[in-house]
Amino acid sequence: MNRKYKIALVAVLILGFLLSAVLYLHTTNIAVLNPKGPIAEKERNLLLFALALSLVVVIPVFSLTFVFAWRYRETSTKAKYSPDLDGNRIAEVIWWGIPTIIIGILSVVAWNASHTLDPYRSIASVNKQMTIQVIAMDWKWLFIYPKQNIATVNYVQFPDNTPIDFEITSDAPMNSFWIPQLGGQIYSMPGMSTNLNLLAYGDGNYRGSSANISGTGFAGMDFAAVSTSQASFNQWVQSVKQSPSKLTQSEYNKLDQPSQYNPPSYYSSPLQNLYYAVLLKYMGPIGSMGTTSPTNSMQMSGGYMQ
Repeated sequence: MNRKYKIALVAVLILGFLLSAVLYLHTTNIAVLNPKGPIAEKERNLLLFALALSLVVVIPVFSLTFVFAWRYRETSTKAKYSPDLDGNRIAEVIWWGIPTIIIGILSVVAWNASHTLDPYRSIASVNKQMTIQVIAMDWKWLFIYPKQNIATVNYVQFPDNTPIDFEITSDAPMNSFWIPQLGGQIYSMPGMSTNLNLLAYGDGNYRGSSANISGTGFAGMDFAAVSTSQASFNQWVQSVKQSPSKLTQSEYNKLDQPSQYNPPSYYSSPLQNLYYAVLLKYMGPIGSMGTTSPTNSMQMSGGYMQ
């Protein structure tokens, strides 16, 4: 085969691969590449920037790998023997200098992003921040709305364009709370409270999941995250408040038992300070904790509210 045809064939194959990749990414809904909030959007942009910068090294390296393999093959009669190339200063500067520069740029970007995208950092907005407490269980998610006085399982709804502060803990093995289209994951751990601040741009229904393998029912530990207008959210809260199911101590004890693929459920009047009761359950006797403001009004029995 003529050399020109060989080069053309390789170029066509590479172009076809790139076009196929672009088409796949364009037609496939990959959550982390389809952000619906400012945090996820910044994380997506950071990911694409790091990818583009890495390709400055990756593309030449892989391209030259095939070029060298072909040019210096055993049957080649045109390859030039250059045993002293390893001491070439220009070559040394290129293959050490460029990666060093790229790593330096990525270090600065990662340093800045780790602060601007701190999950504990509140999101600036004209709307007032809202708090939702999250308890990871085997194998379900319990959401508590302390101000609205309601609770849900495997379903969380919130107003759009409103900063949401998720307070997260676990009443089971360590897990990971993640809504890919709104932001990155954060761990939920027994005896520890973590925070994740997110915001959704508009109305939407997003898939939430566990990003940490936690046992038999891990695969079904998904939940629906729904953002609506403030008016629709208020209506939904009122409808949940009318639910005959109340999150009493006995009901929570039942909920605390391992179960799989739980459908969404709704509770009115959850136990007061239930989140902090679960948090302190794994932190030793209450007497050794001293006085803590969130739990001053709590009377505990076995780690739970009486």
